[in-house]
Amino acid sequence: MEELSLLFFSLLSIGCVFGQISYTIPEEMAKGSLVGNIAQDLGLQTKRLASGKARIYTRETGEYIELNRDRGVLLVKERIDREALCRQTTPCALHFQIILENPMEFYTVTVQIIDINDNAPTFKRSEMNFKISESAITGSKFLLESAVDLDVGINDLKSYELKPTYNFALKVPNNADGNPNVEMVLQKPLDREKQEQISLVLTAVDGGEPQMSGTMLIVITVLDNNDNAPVFTQSTYKATVTENSPKGTVVATVTATDADQGSNAKITYSIANTLNNDMIVFEVNEENGKVSLIGNVDFEESRTYQINFLASDDGGLTDSSKLIVEVQDINDNKPEINIMSKSNVISEDARLNTVVTMINIEDRDSGENGKVQCFISDNVPFILQTPTNNFYSLVTDSELDRERASYYNITVTCSDEGVPSLSSSVTLTLQISDVNDNAPVFERSSYEAYIVENNTPGLSIFTVKARDADWNQNARVSYILEDSSVNGVPVSSYVSVSADSGVIHAVRSFDYEQIKDFHFRVKAQDGGSPPLSSNVTVKILIQDQNDNPPQVLYPVQTGGSVVGEMVPRSADVGYLVSKVVAVDVDSGQNAWLSYKLQKSTDRALFEVGLQNGEIRTIRQVTDKDPVNQKLSVIVEDNGQPSRSATVIVNVAVADSFSEVMSEFTDFSQDKEYNDNLTFYLVLALAVVSFLFITCLVVIISVKIYRWRQSRVLYHSNLPVIPYYPPRYSDTLGGTGTLQHVYNYEVCRTTDSRKSDCKFGRAGSQNVLIMDPSSTGTMQRIQSEKSILDEPDSPLEVG
Repeated sequence: MEELSLLFFSLLSIGCVFGQISYTIPEEMAKGSLVGNIAQDLGLQTKRLASGKARIYTRETGEYIELNRDRGVLLVKERIDREALCRQTTPCALHFQIILENPMEFYTVTVQIIDINDNAPTFKRSEMNFKISESAITGSKFLLESAVDLDVGINDLKSYELKPTYNFALKVPNNADGNPNVEMVLQKPLDREKQEQISLVLTAVDGGEPQMSGTMLIVITVLDNNDNAPVFTQSTYKATVTENSPKGTVVATVTATDADQGSNAKITYSIANTLNNDMIVFEVNEENGKVSLIGNVDFEESRTYQINFLASDDGGLTDSSKLIVEVQDINDNKPEINIMSKSNVISEDARLNTVVTMINIEDRDSGENGKVQCFISDNVPFILQTPTNNFYSLVTDSELDRERASYYNITVTCSDEGVPSLSSSVTLTLQISDVNDNAPVFERSSYEAYIVENNTPGLSIFTVKARDADWNQNARVSYILEDSSVNGVPVSSYVSVSADSGVIHAVRSFDYEQIKDFHFRVKAQDGGSPPLSSNVTVKILIQDQNDNPPQVLYPVQTGGSVVGEMVPRSADVGYLVSKVVAVDVDSGQNAWLSYKLQKSTDRALFEVGLQNGEIRTIRQVTDKDPVNQKLSVIVEDNGQPSRSATVIVNVAVADSFSEVMSEFTDFSQDKEYNDNLTFYLVLALAVVSFLFITCLVVIISVKIYRWRQSRVLYHSNLPVIPYYPPRYSDTLGGTGTLQHVYNYEVCRTTDSRKSDCKFGRAGSQNVLIMDPSSTGTMQRIQSEKSILDEPDSPLEVG
């Protein structure tokens, strides 16, 4: 069978996208037989069939052909019976499409089925009976039932044979429509007395190879005289019927007449033989010849019917006629929408005219009833294109944006042009897949945030937020602190940004007095590939906190300052004594200062301006007022809680400076004396402690050193060589060990209240002399002058 398929193979045309190709194979090929190499004939590689998920799409109910993607060939999937598939229609062909995806392509394939001689001619009845009068004249014709051969072409019915042929001969005239009538013609008169019943065999032979045949038995009963045969009024009747007409509808009436009388003139109507099972659709009334429907008439199944009628009288004479019924189409079929290939998901960056879905439209009606127009719902970025008849492609018509519409419900509606019009619709759901085409967008164009100084490091300041209109990974936003500096210091030492949440934290504690505000940029970056980003400026403003007390600039506070201001005794009320000047490095209300008199020698004499810090007299100064006036002024800020500073202002109530000095002389000396004494005592204690510790360390170090030297000499065998320092001589040489002169000086104070220490030259000497030439070791020389001349004189040592 495969050899036969290759023998009948013919390639009619090859196209690219939307191309067409045709093959020819015989029917009844074995399952798995080769139809054709579709990949080679279409110029495609086999891997393209696999990657494109090539498949067969057909509108037929049965799938007779299959596609082998690996080999790129078409194979027979099921046994193909041409007679069951196409009946008498020629040529008989299978039509289907090869669909490929990514990108979408389709190719129309036609496989023509060649008939083989697998059906013998058959008669509907195995036996046919006739009653013929013995008076029938020579040449009388009797219509026989035709045989039916389901094969076509050369394998169809070819000829008939009638045996024996003693009384009858066979005549097969052709009608105008090409369908032959089989007639039996009387050649010799019948004689009932000689042979009352005659049996004949009608054989139908086809033209196939090998030749096949079918037979029917004809039984003839010879009757007495019946001179006239029935005659139809028309040899061919024509009628029309609308499809889907109800059962019992009278289609036509056939009429025949018989010139005889009596029982020989009684006519009986019957359907002789039909094709395409017409007997199950029509019936004829035996008595009146009315033809009516007993089955369903469908224009899409059969557009015309041909029925052969037989009129018989009781004498056995017959006549034949035929009825041709044309079926009128009505719009009773909706357009059929078949999805050939469909993409459920399309990327939002798909190009224009990208094929999304391929649709096949079929309307079984004809004429205007079969003309179909399709359209889709409005306001969608898609259009329908018609590359070939009855095929539509749904393609993109404008740019897609998943952020504007993440999916589309596209309704495809197809309507025919019949009256009334019939339509069908199908809804396609198409998801739009995301691409990273949107950068993150911050909720604000810039941010400002406030933080109070002296904050705790790690404190959350505020949150920046950016949104990405994309989806899934493309919409995952990460926050990054861009590199910059604030006063030469990296901004990362001031703040940090949480990559996931965008929360900004303080890295250090801020001081408003050092930095009042700073700004930086935060970048929001999505997780797409490649990533998209945007940035925003963030300004941090430090809010002041009352963390600095007021600082007094005037009067300057020093340890030796006793007299500050002097007020004459003639001063009037409101006399400006002094002014306390203070500042606060804080800002705002934290730097608003107020001045108050906290303590005073005489509160009734002075007052302090609350806002300006001016010290003024509030009454006339009198002689009874003490010279020394001590004022304690407190300076407070307006913070919460408030901070303060205190300043001491010494005011002298006197008319001259000498009066002030005489009052404060003794007080100053006593104070100075006490201060100096304390200082020298502390200094002496420190020096003595230092010398003691130093001597102790030196002595211990020398002891350790000598001990280590003795250990080294003890363990060695070297001779001991004595060492003499320079200018050293023993006692036998008559020289001493000391050669230098040492001078001692003694000092003391006179009146410590009024005088400094005095140093004088020596009135007497105490000299130690080292003389190398002398035999003694020391000579003491004393002066005869008294060391102390008078009690108050200083000690002089030379």
